[in-house]
Amino acid sequence: MTPETAQTVLTEHFAPWVMALDPTVTEIGVDRTTLTIPITDQIIRTGGIVSGQTMTALADTAMVLACMGHLKTLLAIGTVTLDTQFLRPATGTSIRAEAEVTRAGRTMIFARCTLIAEPSGKPVAMATATFAR
Repeated sequence: MTPETAQTVLTEHFAPWVMALDPTVTEIGVDRTTLTIPITDQIIRTGGIVSGQTMTALADTAMVLACMGHLKTLLAIGTVTLDTQFLRPATGTSIRAEAEVTRAGRTMIFARCTLIAEPSGKPVAMATATFAR
């Protein structure tokens, strides 16, 4: 799967409010998938930082695409568990999500994601999830 194919999957299969975050797939493969979103006024909360809801949605989206990249196919999967740890306030120009599959079983897929603020390059959140195939 190419970044262009994954971008089409996002556009055609993800909710409009997820697409309103303006995600861009920059890398997708067996080992890692990377997405970025710009930091805009629409995702900033009081205090000038990116909202936790935005970061959780980005992490979930990146991990779903990571599952597809890992298995090299478009999958209908559902999020079973999603845990997000916020490390520091997210500020800057964009947020980069780096996701990977840690284990892909017959019925369950386990993944993790690190969210990084740009241009600082500092991790702002980490997430893990379990998906049902």
